[in-house]
Amino acid sequence: QVQLVDSGGGLVQPGESLRLSCAASGFTFSRSAMSWHRQAPGKERELVASITSSGGSTNYAASVKGRFTISRDNAKNTVYLQMNSLKPEDTAVYYCKRPGSPEYWGQGTQVTVSS
Repeated sequence: QVQLVDSGGGLVQPGESLRLSCAASGFTFSRSAMSWHRQAPGKERELVASITSSGGSTNYAASVKGRFTISRDNAKNTVYLQMNSLKPEDTAVYYCKRPGSPEYWGQGTQVTVSS
């Protein structure tokens, strides 16, 4: 069955970096677009970044553009989110998603940015 395992979250200070990983299994990863989303306390889940199946095209939310980079390694069935210059407002649970019908979500990984 489809599995997405999110990892790499943690507690960091403002200005620091983290790299999130999402390990996928149970489907042909190289044929699927992927995306990262986040949900802060009391807020709706929002799209952070997306990437096409080949990795040739990416899109970002305005709030993270220029600071975050989504990438993928189709040989390792893994999608990454490199997060630089982190801000307190980036604090959230981050989830990867395989879009489609049905869509699949990772279990989430907590990112906390605080001094």
